[in-house]
Amino acid sequence: MIDYPNIDPIAVSLGPLSVHWYGIMYLIGFAGAYLLGTYRAKLSSGNWTKDQMSDVIFYGAMGVILGGRIGYILFYQFEGLLSDPLSLFRIWEGGMSFHGGLLGVIVAMLLFSRRYNKHLIDVTDFIAPLVPIGLGAGRVGNFIGGELWGKATEASWGMVFPNDPSQLVRHPSQLYQFVLEGIVLFVILWFFSQKQKPRYCVSGMFLLFYGLFRIVVEFFRQPDAHIGYLAFDWLTQGQLLSLPMVFGGVALILYGYKSSSTAK
Repeated sequence: MIDYPNIDPIAVSLGPLSVHWYGIMYLIGFAGAYLLGTYRAKLSSGNWTKDQMSDVIFYGAMGVILGGRIGYILFYQFEGLLSDPLSLFRIWEGGMSFHGGLLGVIVAMLLFSRRYNKHLIDVTDFIAPLVPIGLGAGRVGNFIGGELWGKATEASWGMVFPNDPSQLVRHPSQLYQFVLEGIVLFVILWFFSQKQKPRYCVSGMFLLFYGLFRIVVEFFRQPDAHIGYLAFDWLTQGQLLSLPMVFGGVALILYGYKSSSTAK
């Protein structure tokens, strides 16, 4: 067993104001996406400008925050929403959903693409390699906050999380997600997109590999206590929401390459 590095989730306290590490990780994710996006924009032969990069990050941030919160309530707390509709607005109580954030970003990119007269998929193909930076940073924030831990394990790298009422040795599944959704996904998308690819393919690769990685990690992650397993004593809500991403990603890749070969 490895001792959990019990880091105070509050990074800075200034009187009544507290800055949490989770919030800082969000800022790191957006800042990293902006810097790498600016670099990609310089290589885009004038298709992207610095001002457009600032705007696309802003639109994306709004999509992540609003979509992530709404998605969490709809996907994981819908019964609570029916009994307490105002819970949707109590963001300070926590609760964000990646899949909701993804839908929020898609809507935000649709609005952005209409404003700048760009094809929606050209926008998503451009930003897809930037997204894993925020995903990885967010999982580090989950780890520091001692939340979304894994199932009980006898592995030598297991940890006891201080917020766990059972105090069991568990998989540090947040770090698994940091590695797969953050580092590995970034490497795949970054190098895949270095050379010109058919439209739809980079977005498809993002959906495909995020979906696969999330499905795998869910086997090690403790399901939400109020939801548990949906079927077969192993199927989780996260896996169910990720499965359409896998099929959608494969469909986009096949369609992209087929459309490219037909055009030639």
